[in-house]
Amino acid sequence: MADIRLIALDMDGTLLDDEKHISDFTRSQIKKAHDRGVHIILSTGRPLSTCSNYVRELDLNTYLITCNGGQIYSENQTVISQNLLDKEKLAYMYHLAKGLGMNSWVVSTEEPYYNYLPENYKQLEWLKFSCHSKDKNILDKMVEKLSYVEGVEISNASPINVEVNPVGINKAMGLEFVCNQLGLTMENVMAIGDSLNDIKMIQEAGIGIAMDNAQEAVQKVADYMTDTNNNDGVGKAIEKFIFSVDRES
Repeated sequence: MADIRLIALDMDGTLLDDEKHISDFTRSQIKKAHDRGVHIILSTGRPLSTCSNYVRELDLNTYLITCNGGQIYSENQTVISQNLLDKEKLAYMYHLAKGLGMNSWVVSTEEPYYNYLPENYKQLEWLKFSCHSKDKNILDKMVEKLSYVEGVEISNASPINVEVNPVGINKAMGLEFVCNQLGLTMENVMAIGDSLNDIKMIQEAGIGIAMDNAQEAVQKVADYMTDTNNNDGVGKAIEKFIFSVDRES
């Protein structure tokens, strides 16, 4: 069994149920692991503004990976790593999505913008582009167009969205950075997720776990499966791989 000293948790579809809540059981397992000295890292596509309340709810005092690795925060929520999207490419992708009738979500280092790109976008710094549609044909068209944009990495956080970061920027990269800060390796990591933006961290972790509600591609690369996000999947994985070892030894 791997020596797990860091647990990396995706948020939407993983840590959070469909109502965007953390279950009591999952919260209790996170607290037990945290009290034992295991680092609990939220590794999310969200910007800080939409995940800091969950950090407070869980009473975490460790690193935080946001925007799929676009920003990495220290224990006191100071930015210690930042990876920016090219401004012209961001504007191009925004207009592509708008032309296809998609909703978009562009995230600057200052704030996110929904279905809006400010006129002064060239004066801002950009972390991530995302767009979504429930029409698979439109999604496929967008992915095809994005495949011709150089220097970007394409993933998703759900089957109905597309996310774009600079090439090489992903959750696995963010976790490697954090591990270096803590004197750990990826073999010491248990990563749990459900979507394409979780694949690389699941593949590279010592233990990679997919949710039962995960996209098929994620399930195929995982070492293990846990329950759904609506049925304590994260809490059950922590109980199994962190605390069942005590009973077996």
